[in-house]
Amino acid sequence: MSEKPESTPLIRLTGVSKLFDDGLIRALDGVTMAVERGEFVAITGPSGCGKSTLLHLIAALDVPTSGTIAVNGHDLRFTGSDVFRRTEVGLVFQLHNLLPHLSALENVEVAMFSNGMGHKQQRERARELLRAVGLAAKESAPPPRLAGGERQRLAIARALANSPSIILADEPTGNLDSDSAERVLALFRHIREERGVTIMLVTHDPQVAAAADRMILMRDGRVIEGEADSER
Repeated sequence: MSEKPESTPLIRLTGVSKLFDDGLIRALDGVTMAVERGEFVAITGPSGCGKSTLLHLIAALDVPTSGTIAVNGHDLRFTGSDVFRRTEVGLVFQLHNLLPHLSALENVEVAMFSNGMGHKQQRERARELLRAVGLAAKESAPPPRLAGGERQRLAIARALANSPSIILADEPTGNLDSDSAERVLALFRHIREERGVTIMLVTHDPQVAAAADRMILMRDGRVIEGEADSER
């Protein structure tokens, strides 16, 4: 009986390095790793270990000094970064980056501005996403009138607006109390299970990292644990 062919990872990094200040600072040092479709992976390690740099490179917010990154079949060396982020990636940051003068509904809608969907469809999808994150009753409220956990759930709804294959979250629970943080993590798990979205989360908190399927530990720009699991 023939063996079942191996699936292609959704994310694959091969020998990725990132240097700053004319090579004086090596933020990433030859990182090779893979993330499978539908995984919930936590990247953890001390401050300055390179985990946020890694996330920014996968999001095509920056480019590596050397090495290759492929996401859902896109080699990021040859892919337009704006189109890639709009179609493949949903971003969630610690400080939300929401527009304070817009309502919660409008904050989700604005992410769909250039996706070719009509305004009525955009509004219906924005409302569906607010329901999915438990904010249906807050659609008219601007971010300053929302609690911290609510703002982060709104940011997650916005990240899902264009049906991305992956959500990249940088310290999404860093400013939240424990109850709000757990609700956000539960929402990530639900999104992964219900929508099949791959989630890659950066955190320095071991308890937050433990909510993921797999932890990848970094130090000094290198993967020091979890690398064997990623080489599949």
